[in-house]
Amino acid sequence: MRGAACLAKKQTIMAAQRSDKLFLPVAFGVTLLKFLLIPTYHSTDFEVHRNWLAITHSLPVSQWYYEATSEWTLDYPPFFAWFEYVLSHVAKYFDREMLVVQNLNYSSHETIFFQRLSVIFTDVLFIYAVHECCKCVNGKQGGKEPFENPSFVLSVLLLWNFGLLIVDHIHFQYNGFLFGFMLLSIARLFQKRHLEGAFLFAILLHLKHINLYVAPAYGMYLLRSYCFTADNPDGSIRWRKFNFLRLTALGLIVCLVTACSLGPFIVWGQLPQVLSRLFPFKRGLCHAYWAPNFWAIYSAVDKALSVIGLKYKFLNPAEMPKAAMTGGLVQEFQHTVLPSVTPLATLVCTAIFMLPSVFCLWFKPQGPRGFLRCLVLCALTSFMFGWHVHEKAILLVILPLSLLSVEKSRDAGVYLILATTGHLSLFPLLFTAPELPIKILLMLLFTVYSFSSLKTLFRKEGPLLNWLETLYLLGLLPLEILCEIVFPFTAWISKFPFLPLMLISVYCALGIMYAWLKLYISVFRGPLTFRQKKE
Repeated sequence: MRGAACLAKKQTIMAAQRSDKLFLPVAFGVTLLKFLLIPTYHSTDFEVHRNWLAITHSLPVSQWYYEATSEWTLDYPPFFAWFEYVLSHVAKYFDREMLVVQNLNYSSHETIFFQRLSVIFTDVLFIYAVHECCKCVNGKQGGKEPFENPSFVLSVLLLWNFGLLIVDHIHFQYNGFLFGFMLLSIARLFQKRHLEGAFLFAILLHLKHINLYVAPAYGMYLLRSYCFTADNPDGSIRWRKFNFLRLTALGLIVCLVTACSLGPFIVWGQLPQVLSRLFPFKRGLCHAYWAPNFWAIYSAVDKALSVIGLKYKFLNPAEMPKAAMTGGLVQEFQHTVLPSVTPLATLVCTAIFMLPSVFCLWFKPQGPRGFLRCLVLCALTSFMFGWHVHEKAILLVILPLSLLSVEKSRDAGVYLILATTGHLSLFPLLFTAPELPIKILLMLLFTVYSFSSLKTLFRKEGPLLNWLETLYLLGLLPLEILCEIVFPFTAWISKFPFLPLMLISVYCALGIMYAWLKLYISVFRGPLTFRQKKE
């Protein structure tokens, strides 16, 4: 028996080594696909970043956050502005006209090629971060074949993530570069390189401030697991083991990065202007019904109640505010029947629902995986209850959850629900006909692989989804057919052009809320145990 166990262990290690050799071919394959997507449609975000290239290249730093020639003003933190500045000095060798602030909506072939190429090139950081994260997976799990190894499955789930591909390389953004910092930071915390992990996350905050959503998880974990050098046998903390020098080191890292980022603007007295650009609260509660969160459901209920109220004459049409939620516009609006929601209300809701997961990280520490679970919950809670949440923010949940999905069957089931629902909610981003077969094919391939690989990984632990969850996911298929194929040929398309968007958002919001509840339940069930053979 002992010989058989040793043989099985040796075969598993060999499979892990073979899967590591497959990492580069997987990364090369997805990079090749990115090059093939260069000619595809691009959104207004393409012009946003072209304008930022022009602003940072043509104007002094003191004018970056005041320039308003274009409606797409600079509204990312200073480190991202400097990132655009560096790119602009490469862009001038492709087409200098793209760097003229007055050249609005400029998109020459050279400009398109450069900006697409810049996203692909900066994804090198993301590829490296994925490689580091794959080292943190429990390698004693999985089958004898490399394709059944958790590290290999994770590499495909991250590198070939459907949402990241269409958002960055069709729609156009730099999320891969930004997620590279996040995943590398997570990997460093798994490797107990806490200061390096904190430094990377601090940089990330000043690249894109949406990552403030997960800052409580970082703060609590570093305080609990790094500043306290030992615990009592029962898991409670030993206050006399608190290391003030470690806390000081963390504080210095945060202060140093913040000083480098915001220091010049503080000296010039421009900090209020920068903050007004970073936090524009006049954009409205929902991003034109696109984000499938609690407020999409709330607004849909309000719309249904208003229709019923008008039909049965409970409401006076003259006293009702003009409906704006289904207009597809980014603006402030008033709910008709339900109380209107303010930014403060969303902040309170987010804090209330986020705190339990953060407190669990303090009172029930479970190491780096407990931190990762808290990070996912913080991101998902902010997505569910935040102000003016963009649909693309679901990637902030799906990508970190990928690391948990290959280690625990319960997390794998949640991942399948969240990834399938969240990715389909991104479909409205690509509304042009040529991209329809591309997004369907990529979504289908990624979803089939996710289900088959995770099912194989946990084949001894029963089904990953129950019948109700399976039925819900199958419902996405007729929903997509109705919204993408049937609805455009009906008479309703001219009267209710954003109805399909609302249907997708509300249906997907139900699944995402269910996944959020299921994740929260897993936190309160107690410490998790991961399958691991004894040495």
